[in-house]
Amino acid sequence: MTIKLHRSELKPDAAVTITGSKSESNRLLVLQALYPKLKIKNLSNADDTKLMQKALRSSDEIIDIGHAGTTMRFLTAYFASQSKRELLLTGSDRMQERPIQILVDALNELGADISYENKAGYPPLRIKGKKLSLDKVGLPASVSSQYISALLLMAPNLENGLELTLEGELTSIPYINMTLELLNQIGVDTFFEENLIKVFPFKGLPKQKSITVESDWSSASYFYSLIALSEPGTQMRLSFYEPNSLQGDSILAKIYNAFGVKTIFKDESIILRKTTLNKYASAEFELNDAPDLAQTIAVTCLGLGMSCHMTGLHTLKIKETDRLKALKAEMEKLGAIVSITDKSLTLEVASGINENVAIDTYHDHRMAMAFAPLAIKTSLQINDADVVSKSYPEFWKDLDQIGISFERI
Repeated sequence: MTIKLHRSELKPDAAVTITGSKSESNRLLVLQALYPKLKIKNLSNADDTKLMQKALRSSDEIIDIGHAGTTMRFLTAYFASQSKRELLLTGSDRMQERPIQILVDALNELGADISYENKAGYPPLRIKGKKLSLDKVGLPASVSSQYISALLLMAPNLENGLELTLEGELTSIPYINMTLELLNQIGVDTFFEENLIKVFPFKGLPKQKSITVESDWSSASYFYSLIALSEPGTQMRLSFYEPNSLQGDSILAKIYNAFGVKTIFKDESIILRKTTLNKYASAEFELNDAPDLAQTIAVTCLGLGMSCHMTGLHTLKIKETDRLKALKAEMEKLGAIVSITDKSLTLEVASGINENVAIDTYHDHRMAMAFAPLAIKTSLQINDADVVSKSYPEFWKDLDQIGISFERI
């Protein structure tokens, strides 16, 4: 499906209810598989979460998780620790290009039996589940936090728990803290100081426990961008959010203050209000702890006629696509001047935004959603627009509801 967006204005006092966080939901589903007395409310309706549910319930010998990177990593650790279960864990062509050797090596060091079906270091994986006997392992601290969380989630089910040493400078700490906090909420004892994490063994929930998933802050980023690109006085309500979030992407509230967007917490919601024109002609962002926001922030800066420099983006090269290359290619279609390294992106001030540009999404949900807010400034086209279902199936419906005009072609 292709979406042709027309230049639009937001409806007065628009409101959107966003589904539960995909990051929290997928972590809780693994914990629920280990401890069935756990009940989850406000579960994400994203494709990745549905794939996680389906895989955890499946008794098939081959499990295909498509493009779902989080699901691949979490399930690799989960199935490796499940005794008397052998399966092939595979995914899309792109998934089979995404490295997983660091996680596999760590699990095998703990006593797992995982081998590569085709290319060494990449899915598909042949997993022979067994009891993992060792309890100490190390990982480079700079790796994707999903590798670290994959180990932490299965750790309380190990006989002696797990002691994980992170070697080097830590990145994506909020996602590690999210995993540890969810473990704490079900009663697992953990320890995290400097580069050492300990997860202690847990026998299980003595009685039923319910956890409500907060709405997804990553999904909120696209509405922050819409407000930032709108006229002062424009506002919108998003539900359900709390000021003390587990999600690293809640840093949005601070980041978008630089774009003249004020965040007001009220009655389990946030009100986004455009208070002033953007405050700066240029800005710098260090996104080690929130790399998934990079695409949205870059497009916001382009729409506001700002330059920006973003660092801490090294994990973007192994996402659904190489997001740095994809961002550069698509922003340059719009008239931007962009330079990238393996870890950074620099946007120079553009003289204007080209109209009716067709944005390619590279099978990446965030590419589609990050560029959509430019409809406040210009008309454009989003190719393969239904890719948003990976994390936000209702995205186009919600944009229509708040006044963004488009047609499907």
